[in-house]
Amino acid sequence: MPTILISGTNRGIGLEFARQYAQDGWRVYACCRHPDKARALQQLAEKHKNISLHALDVADHKQIDTLAGELHDVPIDILLNNAGVYAGASDESLGTLNYEMWGKSFRVNTLAAAKMAEVFLDNVACGEKKLIVALSSLMGSMADNGSGGSYLYRSSKAALNAVMVSLAVDLKPRRIGVLVLHPGWVKTDMGGPDAEISAETSVRGMRAVMDKFKLKDSGRFIAYDGQELPW
Repeated sequence: MPTILISGTNRGIGLEFARQYAQDGWRVYACCRHPDKARALQQLAEKHKNISLHALDVADHKQIDTLAGELHDVPIDILLNNAGVYAGASDESLGTLNYEMWGKSFRVNTLAAAKMAEVFLDNVACGEKKLIVALSSLMGSMADNGSGGSYLYRSSKAALNAVMVSLAVDLKPRRIGVLVLHPGWVKTDMGGPDAEISAETSVRGMRAVMDKFKLKDSGRFIAYDGQELPW
């Protein structure tokens, strides 16, 4: 049975990833900060016995270490870094920047993915797929930034992209692949009701990209529809 570990599965895209992979017979390690309060995730786990729930706040490196210890002998085909935050005000501008929230953005959106890759590296190396994935955003693309603003989110996702490209270079000799995915503008709590696509559409598209992955693709930045994106 193929295995996947997913962070941030209590709602939105993470929950949909857990649903689709479990439905297709994968062993799903579904992580979120408070599984005991994640009713939709609990209901999903009740329906699919191949889902196990794990408490994980990716901003807390001790919790990441603890989970890695609990799963130390578990092969992981795909390590999916989905958890993320849009910290700060939507209309943030110079003179109003919240530097405390900026640090939180980096800890969740950037540092967590590096830490997860570091501690679960041996698990991924033992899997069949050998793939580490991070959900980024087109807003992390410097080439695409024509509107400015969103300093906290943009910079944390741009930094995530840089981390993942370095991982792709460093891990290629071990035949471990790395992908950076843009889910699109998705109807979730973060994306809002005016977003363009559903979580189901986004996840199906990203899964198709992962299914087609070859080691030569490692380090690419790809949208849910298969389009390669500029850094």
